[in-house]
Amino acid sequence: MKKEVEELVEEFSQELRLLLAFLEMEEEAELTFEHWELLQEVNWHEFIELARHHRVFPTISQRLQNRKPPYVPQFVTSLFQRDYYRNTLSMLALSGEMEQLATIFSIGGIKALFLKGPVIAADLYGDVSLRTSCDLDVLVELDQVEAAQKLLLERGYEKDEYIETILNDWTWRHHHYVYHHPQKEIKVEVHWRLNPFPSREPKFEELWERRRQSALINRPIYYLGGEDLFLFLVSHGARHGWARLRWLLDIKQLSNQKLDWTVLPALLHKCQLAAVGGQALWLASRLIGAPLREEMKPLLQSRRAEWLAEDALFYIRRKVNLHSPPVPRDVESYHKKYLFALMPLGQRLKFVASMLYPYPEDARTLPLPKRLHFLYFPLRPFLLVWRRMKRLSRWSGSQMSK
Repeated sequence: MKKEVEELVEEFSQELRLLLAFLEMEEEAELTFEHWELLQEVNWHEFIELARHHRVFPTISQRLQNRKPPYVPQFVTSLFQRDYYRNTLSMLALSGEMEQLATIFSIGGIKALFLKGPVIAADLYGDVSLRTSCDLDVLVELDQVEAAQKLLLERGYEKDEYIETILNDWTWRHHHYVYHHPQKEIKVEVHWRLNPFPSREPKFEELWERRRQSALINRPIYYLGGEDLFLFLVSHGARHGWARLRWLLDIKQLSNQKLDWTVLPALLHKCQLAAVGGQALWLASRLIGAPLREEMKPLLQSRRAEWLAEDALFYIRRKVNLHSPPVPRDVESYHKKYLFALMPLGQRLKFVASMLYPYPEDARTLPLPKRLHFLYFPLRPFLLVWRRMKRLSRWSGSQMSK
């Protein structure tokens, strides 16, 4: 029998529970007895590290500035103020670059939807300085990816060539390309899908029809409609195990907006994300006090949503960082199982079937001329066996040499 979320939270460190307590506070709320109790004997260096890891230091800085708890050392508030200032400068730089990219995409006839970054900070928090972001994510139609890339390269961006592809599998096996600007130190991700295969999602035309225009600047910058943004944020957060509390804070902020809860559950069901939506609401509610209202019930009735919420606590408790290799083997193993558990049955079958489609490593194992790449389909099972035998042979050799 799995432990309930509340029991697992009780096992969190004092520093993590204090962080959650601050995030649970409403803007005008006063410190509670729980806060005063948790403020005793805190390892402040660990608390700072946690706030930075979870990318919530702007909110924590604001909470400390507004309430000035007497037990918080001066060096803590000073460090958070410095981080807040640096983040403000970074977000302003991203805002300026986003404006420029929106302009050149518009002139180039490219429909572009900004997925995260300053537009989301302004929409959810009312202030770009209250959310962190390290890059710009923009969604375009698949047939516009090449045109968007051309404009970025002309602007001085360099493509990160980490994606290997064979038989055009990049169009469905991956969902974005990454570009870096070496002078500006800005990263841009150009998406042609919201999420990787085998996820279901609305077509670009539907997202474009429901788009909103950001009020952040005067130039037209478009981003996802409220319900589509909820779908994207819950699927993105779930895929990363909700390892950053910032993503749950986004859900809390978005849940306080006027979403159409008659439309949202149907949209999530259509995209097979109802359980993931429920997972997000359970976590945001039980960890940082997001409101659970009557209209959310269709997403909260699934036992699977609660199980997924409990599974995600592994990442929060362990302070997991999936973006900083090498990822520990036990975390990597857990994450693979977790991702598979996120998929409904139909997606699991698609995922397993996709293993029969050739991979770039097949071409490395047995190089063939491009015109003969179709032969990798019948050859793939044999190439898989061959690679496994070679790995076993190397492992046996290393064991014998010990």
